[in-house]
Amino acid sequence: MGHAARTFSPLAVALLFTAGALPAKAQEGGAPPSLSLELNGTEATERGCRLTFVAANRLGEDIERAAYEVALFGTDGLVKRLTVLDFKALPDGQTKVRQFDLPDIDCEGLGRVLVNGATVCEGGEKNACMERLKTATRGSVAFGT
Repeated sequence: MGHAARTFSPLAVALLFTAGALPAKAQEGGAPPSLSLELNGTEATERGCRLTFVAANRLGEDIERAAYEVALFGTDGLVKRLTVLDFKALPDGQTKVRQFDLPDIDCEGLGRVLVNGATVCEGGEKNACMERLKTATRGSVAFGT
């Protein structure tokens, strides 16, 4: 008993080879590369306010270190403080949670967090930490660029 030979059209063979060669990002729906930061929550502490962020690197390359200068605005619209938040290493394809304790900041009086710019962006494409940055928030404090 012999095995029946299967034939595939040249188009089918080309599609099979091409699909295997596509980067994971293209196979996942073609989403553009991004580095997302979500202000996930604020929590009052004894000394001030704790900000919790969720960072997801979908750039296609590791970020060895990312740090951002942020402006903290009160609910009155006035800048309360400028500070640098160091997110450290953000490996490609991974999601990290980072918390920052901000002494002498009242969470209840915090109205907005503005990303002024990247002070450090090591590894990866030049300027990717800002040019490909996407921001979101889960609470009442606005967060963006």
